Amino acid sequence: MSRVDDIDEGHTPFVVTEQTTFRQAYDVLSRHAQALREQTEPNIDDLLAIVRESMDAYRVCQARINAVEQALRETLADARLDGDEGNAPGAAAPAARTSAPTFSERTSKVASSSDEDDIPF
Repeated sequence: MSRVDDIDEGHTPFVVTEQTTFRQAYDVLSRHAQALREQTEPNIDDLLAIVRESMDAYRVCQARINAVEQALRETLADARLDGDEGNAPGAAAPAARTSAPTFSERTSKVASSSDEDDIPF
């Protein structure tokens, strides 16, 4: 029976800490996806460990993406406010701009599309 390389004996489980970086979590997701793509037979013995580690890694990535998006929104909002200081009192404010969809909104639409065959879990 073919085993998923990431979960074989000697595998160090992915443990989330406060120091876990986006890159570390993304690497776990990439390794698990690659291992699942390359396996010749399903290995349900390791599937639960793969799914648990992948979900933990996904949560780290999602939290980091959300934090960066929020920081960018705040920074851009501050920059717009700084740029508005030169407007004369009583001048019309610039027209409100609709914002582009966030990474989370874009990826949720992708995840619900029919080409999910690239993601094996």
